[in-house]
Amino acid sequence: MEKNRCGWCKGDTLYEAYHDQEWGVPVKDDALLFEFLVLETFQAGLSWITILKRRENFRVAFDHFDYKKIATYTETKILSLLQDEGIIRNKLKVRATVTNAQAYIKIQQEFGSFTAYIWAFLNNTPVKNEVINYKDAPANTPTSDAISKDLKKRGFKFVGSTIIYAFMQATGMVNDHQVDCFRYNQV
Repeated sequence: MEKNRCGWCKGDTLYEAYHDQEWGVPVKDDALLFEFLVLETFQAGLSWITILKRRENFRVAFDHFDYKKIATYTETKILSLLQDEGIIRNKLKVRATVTNAQAYIKIQQEFGSFTAYIWAFLNNTPVKNEVINYKDAPANTPTSDAISKDLKKRGFKFVGSTIIYAFMQATGMVNDHQVDCFRYNQV
C-alpha cells in the first residue's frame, strides 16, 4: 500500500527517502545542524533535489561538514572547492560556508552549543503547523525573521529568512508535513 506523503517529494526515490527519514525530524546535534545550514546555504536559488543529489559530494568536499576544519580553510582550499564539479561552485556560497563555520564556533562558545542557541528561539519546542497542501506552507515567519536577523548580526552569510525557514523545516523546528502525510504525527 502506498504511503501518503507530502506532495513536494512524490515520484522521486531520493526525495521520498529524505522526506520519510529526515525532513521535519527535530535535530539537536550541532554537527548535523551545521550540515543542514551548509546545504540550505547552497540551495539558495536552486531546487532542494539538486542539493540532495550532490549531498555526498558536499560531504566529501567539506570534510564531512566538520565546521572546526571548515573554519580554518585557507584560500588554497577555497580555490580547490571552486574547481570541484561535484558541488555547486558558487564562490560567494563557498566563502560564506567558511565564514559561517567561524561564526558557528563563536555561537557555541557563547551559548554552550549551537543547539541551545537555535532552539531557544522556540523555547525548545517544535512548532506543529497544520498544512493542508505543501504549496500553502509559509516561506518565512516572524521566528525565521528573528533568527535570520540575529545570525546576520553575528556575521553569518546566506541566512535570509526564507533560507532559515527551510532550515527550520528540515531540522524539525517546525513540522510542515501535510496533515494527511504519514509523517505528520510521527515527527
